[in-house]
Amino acid sequence: MQHNFDEVVVRRGTDAKKYLHYGPDVLPMWIADTDFKCPQPVVDVCVKRMMEGVYGYPEVSEEYKAAIALWQKKRFGWDVPAACCEFVPGVIPGIICAMRALSHPGDNLAMFTPSYPPFNDMAIHNGRNVLRCELKPVDGHYAIDFDQLEAYLAEERTRLFLLCNPHNPTGRVFTREELTRIGELCLKHHVIVLTDEIHEDIVYKGYRHIPFASISPAFAANSVTFVNASKTFNVAGFRSAAFICTNPDIKGRIHEAVLDNKGIGENLCGTQATIAAYTQCDYYADELVEYLEKNLDLLCETIAKTDKITLLRPEGTYLIWLDCRKMGLSQDELVKFFEEKAKLGLNNGITFGPEGQGHMRINIATSRANMEEAMRRLTAALEAL
Repeated sequence: MQHNFDEVVVRRGTDAKKYLHYGPDVLPMWIADTDFKCPQPVVDVCVKRMMEGVYGYPEVSEEYKAAIALWQKKRFGWDVPAACCEFVPGVIPGIICAMRALSHPGDNLAMFTPSYPPFNDMAIHNGRNVLRCELKPVDGHYAIDFDQLEAYLAEERTRLFLLCNPHNPTGRVFTREELTRIGELCLKHHVIVLTDEIHEDIVYKGYRHIPFASISPAFAANSVTFVNASKTFNVAGFRSAAFICTNPDIKGRIHEAVLDNKGIGENLCGTQATIAAYTQCDYYADELVEYLEKNLDLLCETIAKTDKITLLRPEGTYLIWLDCRKMGLSQDELVKFFEEKAKLGLNNGITFGPEGQGHMRINIATSRANMEEAMRRLTAALEAL
């Protein structure tokens, strides 16, 4: 490999949020950033920029927009004009601006659940009603209940559907057929699609990420796509994302909301890091997935040896949804088991909604040494339970 993902990076004692919540005896495997160093071209461009010694306000970067468009074309075959791409300081801030621009308090926002916790929070805090369409295990994967989905989309005040693909936390990578059916239902009921594709690069063998807006011009005109290099290249701290929209009216309305909320100021290093990642670091994205898949194999092998936890092997993301209900513990007891017995810091499943009862989420984007140690701890704790 060109990049050394086996390198153990010492993050404890820095400002890493991932490590600040736990003592030195707990291995944090929760928040969605990786324990891997960024690709060297990203480090180099940031060091070069910092060496200039002047960090004043930057102008809007056309190169940034071009890099966003380039990545979509070469990785996913979506040929979108750079002019349709625009900076936002994070996927969630971008979605909030879109939600404010395209709906009103009291309107409905439909989404698949369990769901990334900020999705629910941002809707509730902005006066929107959340309609939860639960993904349920069917034939070895999490399946969409299209009857329930259409019922929600048909409600009079449903204005938006929030799609997370690949899905966090279940790891589903939706097929072209599923995405097409979703898109057709949203067109039928005049519901705009907001699609969070931040995990687009983390897709395992046998699966393929398809940008929702790439399926048809009609879908593109009825949707807004949000992307960020953060999950792939571990640059979340730069707060640099983008939204992509080919519909001038929708894009203009979101742009105004971004301006109103002062979300237009690009990050000096974030802009440079994203450009370098998307123009020079294809190798890193490819190697990352290959490395993660082996970590996933190790997790699946470990879980297969116990009857206390089950999982449906994810198709994408490095965030794995563990079903721990057979352990017979309350949710509080479950959290304490992982932290105090297994010495692992995982995400509490209940924060992903009521569907997360009895579940935990584990982040496998760490060195093989850390992953092996985590599996040793988990195995020992389960045997002692």
